[in-house]
Amino acid sequence: MRALHLVEAGDRLSVLCLGAHSDDIEIGAGATLLSLVERGVRLEVHWCVLSAAGEREKEARASAAAFLSQAADAQVETMSFQDGFFPEQGEAIKSWFESLKGRANPELILTHRRDDAHQDHRQVCRLTWNTFRDHSILEYEVPKWDGDMGQPNVYVPISARALERKIELLMVHFGSQRSKQWFDDETFRGLARLRGMECRAPERYAEAYFGRKLLLA
Repeated sequence: MRALHLVEAGDRLSVLCLGAHSDDIEIGAGATLLSLVERGVRLEVHWCVLSAAGEREKEARASAAAFLSQAADAQVETMSFQDGFFPEQGEAIKSWFESLKGRANPELILTHRRDDAHQDHRQVCRLTWNTFRDHSILEYEVPKWDGDMGQPNVYVPISARALERKIELLMVHFGSQRSKQWFDDETFRGLARLRGMECRAPERYAEAYFGRKLLLA
């Protein structure tokens, strides 16, 4: 498989990360972001979590700060839309997306995938594409009990060190989630190993995405 290089060491890359809940970005794209910084990319990140209130907001902000500690620039936004009710809050969330469009013009957007079984995730994806029509968008995956894992078509090889750091930060910062049966290091390492096998990643691990529409220049 021939690799297409999005960015080289020393280059600047602006990324908008969108997550419905406070651990979504970290689970879906955390090691990708850590690996980019590890490779010497000057990463400028606008990190947005739409449902983060109370303890979950504290977790979201602490985790984002840890994941982005080596980024060239980082902006973190947390909102308090009601977990599980994004479709019913569509007008308010759409208005927030429209305001975001005036604050962010990234080179790359990382968001939820269109066919995710969680209704909040699907709503974020729909409004991402509805709002940002001229941007490169990759949809990340979040494992869950629904059994909705798909067949991705874009892979980002990650270092073993970045994967271990991702897992460490997830376990440290999301105490509210550790009681969930699926939230453990074996889930995250196993998925990364499977995706790494699918793309023959040099260090055996990868994060995978869905690229619905990409322009190669």
